[in-house]
Amino acid sequence: MSSHIFAADLGGTKCSAAMIDRNGRVVRGSTAPVDRASPSGPLLQIRRLAEQIAGGKSPQEVFLAAGVSVPGLVRRNGTVWAPNLPGWERMPLARRLERWLGIPVAVESDRIAAVLGESWRGAAQGKSDAIVLTIGTGIGAGILSGGRILRGAHELSGCAGWLTVTREDVPEASRMGELEALVAGPAIARAARKRLEDGEKSSLARLDAAQITAREVAAAACQGDRLALDIFHHAGRFLGFAIANLISLFDPEVVVIGGGMAAIANLYVKSLRQAMAERAQPLAVKQVKVTVSKLGQRMNLLGCARLAWESAPNAKRRT
Repeated sequence: MSSHIFAADLGGTKCSAAMIDRNGRVVRGSTAPVDRASPSGPLLQIRRLAEQIAGGKSPQEVFLAAGVSVPGLVRRNGTVWAPNLPGWERMPLARRLERWLGIPVAVESDRIAAVLGESWRGAAQGKSDAIVLTIGTGIGAGILSGGRILRGAHELSGCAGWLTVTREDVPEASRMGELEALVAGPAIARAARKRLEDGEKSSLARLDAAQITAREVAAAACQGDRLALDIFHHAGRFLGFAIANLISLFDPEVVVIGGGMAAIANLYVKSLRQAMAERAQPLAVKQVKVTVSKLGQRMNLLGCARLAWESAPNAKRRT
């Protein structure tokens, strides 16, 4: 019997896949831009990645099962809604992949995959109450409470980008959520462009405004640019308020920050901790640990692998 799992992390812009063993070790992996040419494009891409990683053999010869995370909602009937993928209103992802790959396929939202990955082999290992806040193009929270994943009545638990964290008017809030409109990667770039348009001085002014992304703002901040540093200071404050709300509601043992913004957490974590301490329930905030994920891009893949082990028939798992 195979001792490996196929894991795929499907995002809005890229798809990562890997062969993962029982210990959570990535044996082989690959990443590619998401095929958005048609609704079936991402499915065909996952199939190709599985065949590629199988190394010339069929996926069912190499993999015991598969796990896939998606940037959206996984309904209880198995269909997927992913607003960033064209035509994915009710995509029967698991059923189609099972037919193509010939192995059991478990599908889950990316935020739940994240908390499963961290609780299996990351900063939440051994914890029964944990939150993984993933911050990138969007913001989501995987929530483990009493050892159980929180899903909500409509599988929408953890849509943390919609948290309200300010009394200010945020025009984009009604479209994407207030926290996401203030803190996610595109929000960092928007803030920089707006302040440059208002005449503030920054090394970013030498760039074409349309080309400024969170990466350029972070690079400027690392070089001591005052405008860029201030943008991350304010983002950290808003994140701190959001995490304070999560701590007060769920009383977790640990909050793990993951996603693309985790790599530059040093730019905002001090502001985050200060704001969190100001607003969270006093007893809970003194006992919670807030940390940055060390799993990087493996976080969701490991969560997918954990799901796949659980769905695999007769599989003995190490958890």
